[in-house]
Amino acid sequence: MSSIEPGLTATAEVTVGTALTAVAIGSGSLEVFATPALVALMEQAACACLAGRLEPGTTSVGVAIEVAHTAASPIGAQVTATAQVVAVDGRRVDFKVAAADDAGDIGHGTHRRVIVHRDRFLAKLAIRG
Repeated sequence: MSSIEPGLTATAEVTVGTALTAVAIGSGSLEVFATPALVALMEQAACACLAGRLEPGTTSVGVAIEVAHTAASPIGAQVTATAQVVAVDGRRVDFKVAAADDAGDIGHGTHRRVIVHRDRFLAKLAIRG
């Protein structure tokens, strides 16, 4: 994890299609980019920051996110989310996240991921199940 440090950035992009609208996801009644889809795109950008930088056998899990979805994006809009590492504390990685579409900014917030050992994490699920 030594290559994960503040300032590291990555992006994720999507074109808004009908499957990503609030009405399709069930988070509203309008044919606009859904907030859950925005959150997922921001998490994808955060994961991209960590891609290729984790030790073998580890992965990251999202544990917190706070997002303001400040503008609507219509079907056909290209949305880009950006994540920037702002702090690393042991296994915890904190990000600043933001998103924009063709017309400008559409959201911003913070996101936290924790680095876990994949097998141990999945074993805990089996115990709970």
